[in-house]
Amino acid sequence: MASSNSCWGIEMGAGAVKALKLERSGDELNVVEFAVIPHKKVLSTPDLDQADATRVALGELVTRFDLTSAPVAISVPGHSAFARFAKLPPVEPKKIPDIVQFEAQQQIPFPIDEVEWDYQTFKSDDNPDFEVGIFAVTRDRVMERLALWADVGITPDVITLGPLAVYNAISWDLQFGPRTPGTVILDVGTTSTDLIVCEPGRVWIRTFPIGGHNFTEALVSAFKLSYSKAEALKAQAEQSKHARHILQAMRPVFSDLAQDVQRSIGYYQSGHPDANLTRLIGLGSTFNLPGLRKYLSQQLQMEVVRLEQFNRLSVEGPAQSEFQAATMNLATSYGLCLQGLGFQHGIMANLVPVAVVREALWKRKVKWFGIAAGISIAAGGVSFIRPFLDDAAVASSPRLPVIDETIREARKQKAEWKAVSDTFASDYRAANAAALPTHRDVYPHLALDLGEMLKVAFDKAAAERGSGDAPRVRFGEFQSWYVPPAGAGGADPYGDPGAASGSGGSERRVAVDLEISTTHEDQVKARQFVVDTLQQWLYDHAERENAPYKIDTGRFHLSVTESRKIPLPAETSAGGVPGPAKGLEDWDPEVDRGRPAPGTVLIGGTPPQSGGHSPSGPSSRGSEDVDRLAPIEDAPPLAKPGQTLNRLRLHWEVIIRENKAPENPA
Repeated sequence: MASSNSCWGIEMGAGAVKALKLERSGDELNVVEFAVIPHKKVLSTPDLDQADATRVALGELVTRFDLTSAPVAISVPGHSAFARFAKLPPVEPKKIPDIVQFEAQQQIPFPIDEVEWDYQTFKSDDNPDFEVGIFAVTRDRVMERLALWADVGITPDVITLGPLAVYNAISWDLQFGPRTPGTVILDVGTTSTDLIVCEPGRVWIRTFPIGGHNFTEALVSAFKLSYSKAEALKAQAEQSKHARHILQAMRPVFSDLAQDVQRSIGYYQSGHPDANLTRLIGLGSTFNLPGLRKYLSQQLQMEVVRLEQFNRLSVEGPAQSEFQAATMNLATSYGLCLQGLGFQHGIMANLVPVAVVREALWKRKVKWFGIAAGISIAAGGVSFIRPFLDDAAVASSPRLPVIDETIREARKQKAEWKAVSDTFASDYRAANAAALPTHRDVYPHLALDLGEMLKVAFDKAAAERGSGDAPRVRFGEFQSWYVPPAGAGGADPYGDPGAASGSGGSERRVAVDLEISTTHEDQVKARQFVVDTLQQWLYDHAERENAPYKIDTGRFHLSVTESRKIPLPAETSAGGVPGPAKGLEDWDPEVDRGRPAPGTVLIGGTPPQSGGHSPSGPSSRGSEDVDRLAPIEDAPPLAKPGQTLNRLRLHWEVIIRENKAPENPA
């Protein structure tokens, strides 16, 4: 696993690869390694394969140093990325991410799902408004960088913008604070220049396409030299005897650079009228050109200094002078190390895709998983072997008499306990008695449900009867019984209530049967009537908050128990002669209700009168008086001769709620 107190910061510049490894000790930093490896030709050289030149320099770097010993932070040039700044409206801090998301979609000139982006808010003590910096780079550029590093077996932990790393380095090294005067950092690179405005609680960045390449092109044009020779002449301009002519040839580029700096500062000041910029700090090899600092100071009317050394970094020994000479080119690497080491200073934007971060973390943990597994196996082996060693040690020692006595006493106690436990019988009568009131509200609710169902059916039948001699309906026997959970014994919901079933699943249930008689002309219409009324009501009311149960819609069962046509009465002969007598096989209780069946012996020789009631057997005088004083009127027959009588049986089940104390339906 990479060390957490050291980090490599590496900038892949157009002129050289610049690398710095720092080690952290509290808030102190120590330089471990550093290198500036120039390309064979600067990447701006015409017709140069930039990808191959970069791979060559990177290969030299990984050959000279072990980059796997610490996290790696890399940068993306400012001209390859986007840095946008905006003032936020006054909102609560918790709403800032949503506002920034909206601003990012407006500010970034690419679809938001095609870029990697991050942001940071800024706020000064004397200004209540928030400003936000949004930093982005296209995902293609990020993956291109990652692929380049993957070729040498490295996955960077941090990817950020070069100008952000420069700001982090300078603000840390010079200890920027609330009293630091307004400062402009100008990092002149090979192909572009990053301008960074720093004020207390505020940062602003702009990149424009003027750099060392433009100075070289000016010498190529003025002296008709090859690009490589012009690059060498530029590097030796200060020591050359033709210094005046060289500077004269580059003067137009000096002017262009100063104008772009002036325009950038002017644009910033137009949006921040209170800005007070008093100095400019120059970085990059181009700032070694003679006369550049003086020219910029005259044009900008501010102090211009060149970064000569770092105040909070140093190298002891022979490498001290070499490190100081490289200072102007290591600011970006310095800032990258600060972010990689976890310093919460400056702008900590990281543009590494989340998926890449997760994959890298997992790879780093794999070997630690192996080590942990090895330790676990070793610990398990020790714990497995130790009992055998202890057993052998005990077996080799003479056993004390008290041990044998204890064993005998334990066996005696065990035998006595077994004798007691074998004669023990559980008595659940008290518990059963206490449980009698449980779910006592189930049956009243069933009765209420039945009433609602019958109302729906009667209403539909009444509506149908409005069209004439429509089918009629009558309800007969209504039964319900308890179905215990599976394995506890119980009633068969599709058979006799007393038969064991265990079909109740893991819930306590109540099974219900209802008998229905109709005069629909066939079984299909009779069944459809029951489905449309009774069964549909059960579906619609399966789940209710105030019921002590829920209706199991998967346990409906509708069967036709009888379907027959009521025979017509015998035709009377001409002249009023009655037809043949009606036999027992023609007698129907639904049609002939109130009349005795043929062959029935009537007590007292008098058949029951219409509207009365007679018991089917010997009765006392007292019961006859009761029948006379409070007669029970027989229901009129449901089916008329010639109609079809259908009897159906509807079965359903309800699941009792165990965790709810329902309201009493009464």
